[in-house]
Amino acid sequence: MKRVVLSSLTALALLQGVSLAKTFAKVNGEEVTDKDIALVMRAMPGVSFEQLPQEAKEQVVNQAVERKLLIEQSKRDKIQNTKEYKEAIANVQDDLMLEVWMRQKIDTIKVSSAEIKNFYDQNKEGFIQPDLVKARHILVSSEEDAKGIIADLKKSGANVLSKFEELAKIKSKDGSAQNGGDLGWFDKGQVVPEFSEAAFKLKKGDYTKTPVKSQFGYHIIYVDDKKPSATLALKDVETQIEQNLKIKKFQENIKKEGEELRQKAKIEISK
Repeated sequence: MKRVVLSSLTALALLQGVSLAKTFAKVNGEEVTDKDIALVMRAMPGVSFEQLPQEAKEQVVNQAVERKLLIEQSKRDKIQNTKEYKEAIANVQDDLMLEVWMRQKIDTIKVSSAEIKNFYDQNKEGFIQPDLVKARHILVSSEEDAKGIIADLKKSGANVLSKFEELAKIKSKDGSAQNGGDLGWFDKGQVVPEFSEAAFKLKKGDYTKTPVKSQFGYHIIYVDDKKPSATLALKDVETQIEQNLKIKKFQENIKKEGEELRQKAKIEISK
């Protein structure tokens, strides 16, 4: 989905603070959320978690889980009581104070329903949802295995969907196997080109009659449903708009406050 997005790094960091967190796993009762995933994804600049294939998503989630476990172990080892830890905390205190202060500032900002609607009306082109497909797949290592699965599907007649789900659970090497190969909704840019081309050619309720080869192996794809491109309704994006407008107001307020502070301060810049 195309979105209207603000580019400030500070804005993005603060936006994480006001967004609803999604839980990906639990480690000894503690949730692994979007924030934990974002920390792992910093090692892959320019890559979106949502655009990763299912297997890669699972690897990222597992890395976040391992990170939680290592943090727990560091606490058990009393790292928080060491001189090195206390010095590190002292070095970042100013940054932490600034971040907390900024969070408090943004919490005070209000956005009206009229402002949200006005932004939506003026930026509708930014809320266009592309063509979407809801599909499931079976991933195997060899073309021979894929052809064998397709042959089994052809014998299933009207029960092709239930047969597909059954075979996915038994034979697919993808993490979606336990859910009958279900990948949910995606657009053309969210999956590898070979998969995308094959999936978007299929009609609802149809499956690929020849194996689809990609860098991950051989896929058999079944299409559950399709949605044509459409402009998202205001009710579907008003929360996103509200957050964006909050960030914009915050940036304007901070810039103004910074300029006022500069005028009052004695500043000497070394040359």
